[in-house]
Amino acid sequence: MQTYVQAGMEALGDPTRFAILQSLARRPLAVSELAATLPVSRPAVSQHLRVLKDARLVSDRKAGTKRIYKVNPEGMALLREHFEKLWQQALTAFQASAEKTEEKSHGRTGGSKSRRRSKNATR
Repeated sequence: MQTYVQAGMEALGDPTRFAILQSLARRPLAVSELAATLPVSRPAVSQHLRVLKDARLVSDRKAGTKRIYKVNPEGMALLREHFEKLWQQALTAFQASAEKTEEKSHGRTGGSKSRRRSKNATR
């Protein structure tokens, strides 16, 4: 699963691919519709879509002679899960740091404040 997360983040590191994904988040689109809104050619859009598809961020279906692309909810869920875990780890670390700081400010650490003052006074 980690490789899909890495592939997804690498794919979204490109501004054009990020713009494509944002457009597809609004509604499914064909390559020609995407190319009309971007400063790149249709073949370039197709290449970007291939990278997004390989990263499982978009999927496609055939509609006549066109392929319609849309956001792949499963791939997006993997990225979201990854960032939720990171966010939770950051919040847990922040809470631990805040609690440690609070303990120090209430003098529960064995008088470290007075030791710091005496060291600073001799400098």
